[in-house]
Amino acid sequence: MIVVAPDVCIADLKPRMEGANIRTWIGFKHLMYLAEDAVLTWFRRNRSGPSRLYHRSGLALDITNASLLLANLVDVDDELIAESSPIDNRQFSVRLRPSGSIDRTLLSGKLTVRVVPDPAIHPVEPPPRAVEPYVVTEALRGPRLSAREWNDRRSRAFHWPWVARYFHCEYSRVVQHSAYVRALEEVVDRFLADRGLAIGRMLVERSLIPVVSRVRVELLEDALMEETIHTTFVVTEVLKEKAFDGRMDCYVERDDAIVHVATARILHGYAISMGPAAGQLARLDGEMVRALRPTS
Repeated sequence: MIVVAPDVCIADLKPRMEGANIRTWIGFKHLMYLAEDAVLTWFRRNRSGPSRLYHRSGLALDITNASLLLANLVDVDDELIAESSPIDNRQFSVRLRPSGSIDRTLLSGKLTVRVVPDPAIHPVEPPPRAVEPYVVTEALRGPRLSAREWNDRRSRAFHWPWVARYFHCEYSRVVQHSAYVRALEEVVDRFLADRGLAIGRMLVERSLIPVVSRVRVELLEDALMEETIHTTFVVTEVLKEKAFDGRMDCYVERDDAIVHVATARILHGYAISMGPAAGQLARLDGEMVRALRPTS
């Protein structure tokens, strides 16, 4: 079912099996994918899907920011209803709820969209009027860091470099928003392993698994295919033995400068994964708090 009005799109969506990594719960990464799908469905139902815009109008549609609250667990077999509607400043409001339930919210938040002319494509028709508010001509420009600033940030954070391969990119050259969502999932996993809290160990020894209740991923400037993305992660706060707040930042070296290309925030807790209390939040004990303690 897809219902479209000038200001709202309501569509059926399903989680992918790939996202069910612990038991049959869906991880935050795939929930962010579903939020993106909800916004893309609005564009497609307004005759403005990414393929049509690109090949007919020479425009590249992408997500630049997603800020989401994850209110309840989602199971791989859940039937979901996605509600997406434009608000302002190129933003969309998105909500996921179970099919058949009006009041229960699984995910809510805002996504920001941009539609950028691609000089490599010769347009053959103007874009639909519904797209006009999302067209921008100025490129994103992230902050520049000096070598001293970069070395200082890197020395106080967990550092993980990775190369932007073609499967991280869109429109043949730029790193897409979802690549940073994947990077956020991986850098947290690597950070936890580095701190002695590897997910496999915590699952086997304590039946605990990290769960995410709030997440934001924002592009600051385009990174390009085959650039090295220097990714840092720090825990900024441990909240009352219940959760930890972390920040990811991504940089590239370009033109003798360090360019800040993306940033993210994530609020992690731990859930019990087995037994009658499965799905309930767990307390962070002393060992975990000491391992997660923000670096000075």
